[in-house]
Amino acid sequence: MLTIRNTPNLAGIAISGDDQDLDTLYLALLMIVGDEGEYGNYEGARLRILGVMYDIRHAFQGDREFEFVDNGMNADRMRMLEMITPDKNLYYKCQVYYPEALFVTMAINDFIRLYAKTHAKSATYPLVDKKNLWDAHIVTARLFQSLIANCLKEAVTEASYKRIVNLLHNDYTWTDGYTTQYLDMLNIRYLEIGDREQRAKELSLIVKRMTEKGKEYRQVEEGVRTVAREHHCSVEEIRLIEHYPEKIEW
Repeated sequence: MLTIRNTPNLAGIAISGDDQDLDTLYLALLMIVGDEGEYGNYEGARLRILGVMYDIRHAFQGDREFEFVDNGMNADRMRMLEMITPDKNLYYKCQVYYPEALFVTMAINDFIRLYAKTHAKSATYPLVDKKNLWDAHIVTARLFQSLIANCLKEAVTEASYKRIVNLLHNDYTWTDGYTTQYLDMLNIRYLEIGDREQRAKELSLIVKRMTEKGKEYRQVEEGVRTVAREHHCSVEEIRLIEHYPEKIEW
């Protein structure tokens, strides 16, 4: 079963499951985000989702962490079934920074809309209704979003949770053309907070800055676009000089 929990120090979330759970999630997101350049100005947001997918893939390939989880089997049940089986399942695990996880969660909304619109008129596509509500990839992506939302609800106060949800669920698209280098700044700033309780308090402010695209965001956006023009490259190829902490107390 796909499981997502807050990390002990609230640096982010931990995504875990068996190889099939993580492979199913990976393939669902892969289908929804489409091919490179397919959705134009959403490429920056697409790359951030791909970044989370990269960790998910490496998790079920055994390149990240793992844990053993009780599967409900015990001596009495083995005796009843007349078989001997392990009493734990192997789960693979990876972590994602909290600001990153929240950005990706909401960016998935845009890609679900784009994915559904792209496939709605396909003659070979199995439509259930106009919004493709029963599409397996969409259902898996929605489950992923809901599990992250549950983590957020456990981490912050009810008032903060409502504020964050209101900020993230705007009626308009805000990941279109988003300067994701600013998300790196927010990740680093959040990770520099050492106290768990203080991190919980800061999440609302972090999301506010992420979504409202204020003065600081616009400065980063202009700087990134200027450098991209000077080097004749895409804005997605530009990297910030700032660095993530070498050691993170998750």
